Amino acid sequence: MSDAAPAHPEARRRTGLAVASLSLGTALNPLNSSMIAVALVDLQKTFALGIAEATWVITAFYLASAAGQPLMGRLGDRFGPRRLFIFGMCVVIAVSALTPFAPSFALVCVGRVGLAIGTATAFPSAVAMVRPLSAQSGVSSPRLLGRIQIANTAGAAVGPVLGGLLVSTLGWQAIFAVNVPLAALSLIGTRILAPADAPRRAQRFRTLLAQSDIPGVALFIGMLVALLVFLLGLQTSPTWWLLAVAVLAGAGFVWRELTASVPFIDLRLLAANRSLMMVYLCFAVFNLVYYTAFFGLPQLLQEHGGYNAGITGLLMFPLAAVTIGLTPLGARWIESRGLRFTLIVGGLGLIVGAALLSIAGLTQTPIAILLITAAMGAPYCVVSIAMSQALYASASPKDVGVAAGILQTSRYVGAILATTVLGAIFVNGSGSDAVPQWLTIVAIATGLAIVHAVLLSTWHPRSYEEPDAA
Repeated sequence: MSDAAPAHPEARRRTGLAVASLSLGTALNPLNSSMIAVALVDLQKTFALGIAEATWVITAFYLASAAGQPLMGRLGDRFGPRRLFIFGMCVVIAVSALTPFAPSFALVCVGRVGLAIGTATAFPSAVAMVRPLSAQSGVSSPRLLGRIQIANTAGAAVGPVLGGLLVSTLGWQAIFAVNVPLAALSLIGTRILAPADAPRRAQRFRTLLAQSDIPGVALFIGMLVALLVFLLGLQTSPTWWLLAVAVLAGAGFVWRELTASVPFIDLRLLAANRSLMMVYLCFAVFNLVYYTAFFGLPQLLQEHGGYNAGITGLLMFPLAAVTIGLTPLGARWIESRGLRFTLIVGGLGLIVGAALLSIAGLTQTPIAILLITAAMGAPYCVVSIAMSQALYASASPKDVGVAAGILQTSRYVGAILATTVLGAIFVNGSGSDAVPQWLTIVAIATGLAIVHAVLLSTWHPRSYEEPDAA
């Protein structure tokens, strides 16, 4: 069902170009989250790192993204989504131009944090601009949201292919530099085509700080960092006081969010909406399974299979091709068979894909790897599209923007946990223990995929009505 009146073809064309510009910007976050997968070995060699240390270049990005998405959604509501989107693209351009010259791995991680903050502005800002774009063009909001979600899905899927090409020809520095022209195109298109923000009322800086819930953000990040460092050190020398810090920071975070007048994450909203809570939980578990394979398989291929970054990226190509190719089918399934059916099919496909990863422990021949990555692409596409629609079926219309930001946070929490699993288990990728370690990782991923499918089967839209397909 359309939620906007028909408009002149010129308005529809302008809206299409505006959504394309917004989609390019929103794709930069998942693109940078996945390109790095094939650059880990190159970074290890450049800075003489172990795998557990190298994964911090991934972890830093996800920690900043996990905290940044809901916060940027709130800042977009306050200052205007178009202003925030343009500001974020400016940050991306500056950080991506400087980080290739970083003399230390610590500064590379700092660059990844800046890149995460800049790209975190895009998705919640784009979602907030969908309603005025729909009104001016006559194209329904679900259809426009679907285009933005497709860009997110495709960005993550093509990352290894593009990253492998860049790393093998130009080095790890190129995965930063490539963001400069992409962000510039998105910035220019959004500046010219996107609807203008409403006039902003003046606010005192003290009021702005109070409403940004800085203590809540700090406690959230402190909890994640302390827990992550503790988990990464479990195999060597566990730092138990970090676990205590994580528990205390978590308790402080809950107390703060329940008492703050403007909380960073509205825990009361989550507690009152079981359907929305289930969406976030399922999406976090899904990304834990997916990114365990997504980051672990390139590591296995490069360290144990002897492939370079370029060939590894090409071997991951079926994941991108299947993801993009099945996106229209996933949308049609939602429309014709229902959202719950599509979610359950995607959950079962994830179990099959996770189990097939065990083949890579026995052989790293190109044919086997191509089949494995194709098998992982199908559930990634179906579940990603369906979970976005499940979000809109579970959240109240006035909370969709904030809810979308928290959905992205659940993605990054799953990815952070995936890097923790890899750092704790896959510690000697190039040694004789590589295959047993990989099979352990596959067993964990398959078990979690089964849990994910069971959780999906319990989800129902809050209104118990199927939403419009994107």
